Amino acid sequence: MNAVLCGMMGCGKTTVAAQLSELLGVQSVDIDKLIEERYGSINAIFAGYGEERFRDIETEITAETAKKYTNAVISLGGGCVLRQQNVNNLKATGKIIYLRAQPRTLIDRLRGDNTRPLLQGGLEERVHTILSERAHVYESVSDFIIDTDGLTPLQIAQKIEEEIL
Repeated sequence: MNAVLCGMMGCGKTTVAAQLSELLGVQSVDIDKLIEERYGSINAIFAGYGEERFRDIETEITAETAKKYTNAVISLGGGCVLRQQNVNNLKATGKIIYLRAQPRTLIDRLRGDNTRPLLQGGLEERVHTILSERAHVYESVSDFIIDTDGLTPLQIAQKIEEEIL
């Protein structure tokens, strides 16, 4: 069974995935990294082709990943679970875990990060807006929710290992 980490940008999916995969002795797979390896930077995809084309690519890579792996930790991009097709593919071989963080935590972690196209133009406002649009989706598609505020990536990974897996 795959452990699939979802949540907002800055919630720690990639970092927690690395910690959790080490604890479990399984491979860590990052959807955004796979996209960049095959198609180039996410910023360039957004700039050249738009968000819709990026989401199509993300769906393609997510479907391939869900079929290829059956015992891995998979970290998703923040918007991956917005498409039901991605959720269906991921749930076929795993459990989705929402790494929930409060807006202040996300803002603090994302401050100074200019690599995320959806956060351009007012970090605090963008985080609040995107989180308000997505939080209910993250909660509804997830099999488990872990509140991450005040925890280190290792503590989050240990919590997932102990309570969920």
